[in-house]
Amino acid sequence: MHPRRPEGFDGLGYRGGGREEPGPGARPFGSASELGHWVTSPPDIPGSRNLHWGEKTPPYGAGTPLGSAGLNEEPSLGAAGPGPGAEQLNRFAGFGIGLASLFTENVLAHPCIVLRRQCQVNYHARNYHLTPFTIVNIMYSINKTQGPRALWKGMGSTFIVQGITLGTEGIISEFTPLPRELSHKWNLKQIGGHLLLKGLTHVVAMPFYSASLIETVQSEIIRDNPGILDCVKEGIGRVVGMGVPHSKRLLPLMVLTFPTALHGVLHYVISSIVQKLVLFVLKRDNSHNLPTESSTSVQSMLDAYFPELIASFAASLCADVMLYPLETVLHRLHIQGTRTIIDNTDLGYEVLPINTQYEGMRDCINTIKREEGMLGFYKGFGAVIVQYTLHVAVLQLTKIIYSTLLQNVS
Repeated sequence: MHPRRPEGFDGLGYRGGGREEPGPGARPFGSASELGHWVTSPPDIPGSRNLHWGEKTPPYGAGTPLGSAGLNEEPSLGAAGPGPGAEQLNRFAGFGIGLASLFTENVLAHPCIVLRRQCQVNYHARNYHLTPFTIVNIMYSINKTQGPRALWKGMGSTFIVQGITLGTEGIISEFTPLPRELSHKWNLKQIGGHLLLKGLTHVVAMPFYSASLIETVQSEIIRDNPGILDCVKEGIGRVVGMGVPHSKRLLPLMVLTFPTALHGVLHYVISSIVQKLVLFVLKRDNSHNLPTESSTSVQSMLDAYFPELIASFAASLCADVMLYPLETVLHRLHIQGTRTIIDNTDLGYEVLPINTQYEGMRDCINTIKREEGMLGFYKGFGAVIVQYTLHVAVLQLTKIIYSTLLQNVS
């Protein structure tokens, strides 16, 4: 992730660009109003940037409430402005809310991901769990019979896969002309190279993704306690053909390359388009509500950073919903031949083996359609509803807490 600080930033920099040496007769920066432009940035996580007074570039453009201020103007948020306590809270508010968003996505929602994947690969299941009510019921049954660890298995391997993906993308972009980010003046060649980079990244991380998938769906009843780096060891073993023995039905990695890259690239494209559209709509709506002297600093600060979190949430939700059938096919292909035993998602207290015999992506699609119907592609979809409902609740809760704290210190 590239830092969002301007070039030449030396810890205390001027947000408008590099610092200029004062000319003859220039007055030094000594007043409190001038020092308001000298700020530091909290750690760069979603929602943590542009959240304190003095910032001039809101995350989605100049049409935001804070975007109307020029380089040498303070945002017009009232005659007196926020107090020292509010300024300090504003500086770290986005960091806290962004951290809560990341915690919800990667930790709190992990039980939903575990059960969602188990339902997707369970071709025996008669209950498709299309609603959140049956998902919550089966979560309770598994937690009662196997303990809380059954719903949190494989969480460490998911972080490892994310790290491998980010590291691979950075290394490939450094040693190849493939752009990691698109500039504002993009062309078709740059877009093609950028999408090729995304596809290659998912292909490199593919064996480790398979190992992580096995850890998340393997039943807690029969599995041993895996080590933190077992995901890496299993992934390397999958590439070189060594490690845990597999059956003859195990699909070669070449067969998994196309569906894995296709899912990864489509997920990125859909989420990027949706995020841009949502930010454009929010920018257009907020451009008609510029702050006045009567507007509160609380609402202005909420309007400054929440659009980015809302856009990220909507993008992830749309991509997951639209690609859910493809994800079901992908997971079944990855899990085939690995001798994995999963929980019985119909009962919650038995185990089932995975003995599929798909020959490839097309055969998997035709088999699911023929034997399980079109709804077979959406097994476990209720877990997605629970996951994103939980995410909305956490974001709303953090928004209420932040608003209350800011009003108390203002």
